[in-house]
Amino acid sequence: MNSSPATLNSKTTESHEVAWQRWGMFYLRIALGISFLSGIADRFGLYTGRNVGYGNFAGFMRYTAQVNSFMPASTIPSLAWAATVAELTFGLALVLGIWLRWAALGSSILLLLFGTAMAISFGIKSPLDYSVFSASAGALVLALYETRK
Repeated sequence: MNSSPATLNSKTTESHEVAWQRWGMFYLRIALGISFLSGIADRFGLYTGRNVGYGNFAGFMRYTAQVNSFMPASTIPSLAWAATVAELTFGLALVLGIWLRWAALGSSILLLLFGTAMAISFGIKSPLDYSVFSASAGALVLALYETRK
């Protein structure tokens, strides 16, 4: 056998790094997907108690209008439904592990648009405090990782 201890150690380290990368990308994928699905659950009244954000779709529409304060009022229902369909689609795809590259790229763009709208309407501190741009960057990393595979 020609494998020296240094070669075996290098292969073991490389194997551990690949495993950590896979677990890291899995964690990112599930965290992003469940975050989208949690928002969907909230806007359709599946959460009760003190930590409810919108509570129902009417509450989500009001929030959509606040975030997109620069948009005409007539566009708010379409924006709310488009965001809902996109979040549901991306959330399910990420959790189920299907169409990962496209779901991650779409998630990154959606979060970038959301963060930008928040910054315009509320100031830059709001999307930074809620880590919207960090989540967008994470989704982009996931898309790039999926492309590289």
